[in-house]
Amino acid sequence: MRLRRSELSTPASNERMMKKAATSQADLVLLDLEDSVAPEEKAAARTKAIQALTTMDWDKKTRAVRINDLESEYAYQDIITVVEETGEHLDILIVPKVKSDKDVWWVDLLLTQIEKRLKRTKRIGLEVLIEDVEAMLHVEEIARSSSRLEALIFGPADYSASLGMDSRVIEGSLDAYPGDPWHYARNKIVIAARAAGIDAIDGTYPDFNNAEGYRRECTRSRILGFVGKWAIHPSQLDIANQIYSPSQEEVEQARKLDAAYQEALERGVGAIAVDGKMVDVAIIRSLRTTLQKADLLGM
Repeated sequence: MRLRRSELSTPASNERMMKKAATSQADLVLLDLEDSVAPEEKAAARTKAIQALTTMDWDKKTRAVRINDLESEYAYQDIITVVEETGEHLDILIVPKVKSDKDVWWVDLLLTQIEKRLKRTKRIGLEVLIEDVEAMLHVEEIARSSSRLEALIFGPADYSASLGMDSRVIEGSLDAYPGDPWHYARNKIVIAARAAGIDAIDGTYPDFNNAEGYRRECTRSRILGFVGKWAIHPSQLDIANQIYSPSQEEVEQARKLDAAYQEALERGVGAIAVDGKMVDVAIIRSLRTTLQKADLLGM
């Protein structure tokens, strides 16, 4: 398990921003070779990402690189060059715009060949972006496509474009729509992820000056079962880390109920009442998620 409360997207073409990302409070930093990098800067950004990963102090952060779209001319070289030259300094490859399980299979196969040739013992993990209507149709198969796959990420900007949605929705303007326009997509992604035993991560919120809007979207996705959210600016990190972390009160209550239930099981009792509320195996399963995250956070 990894902490993924906050995943900070950082252009790999910008050395100053990568230095800031390395000292940030993000659980995961992804150095982006895709949308935030102009075509003429792709090769240079790849080199800068490798240098940043191998020379900077990333502390305990998970280190990731988002490669280019698999249908582009850059993707295969992104994978080969970055993975071969970063060695032990890379944890995750993030694959954008996947459309089917075959996309993930191809990346997995290429990684296996690289690791085998270089006799690597560390296995690179994968996260993939669900940001196309075709991907949404195949999200269950994608979620089960590779043992390397650790998380599905919702990409609302490209997804809304593939649907032809009103562009104002991407920016968080909800006046014209009475509910949450992302509810179906988020719910489908988290169901697919949980069924496959992997994490679900919510995507970007572009208006980084709108802290309340970002907080709202963090809260909505957390309630559905997402474990974290992308950030495009360091100012969003504290919000994500707070929203996707259990409070000390929640952790103490979860430990209390878990202990009471274990004691009841030893007495041959399957359901008990604690503080006027029923506690059974379904409640304990839900609490275990809180306790796992608390353990990762050292709470």
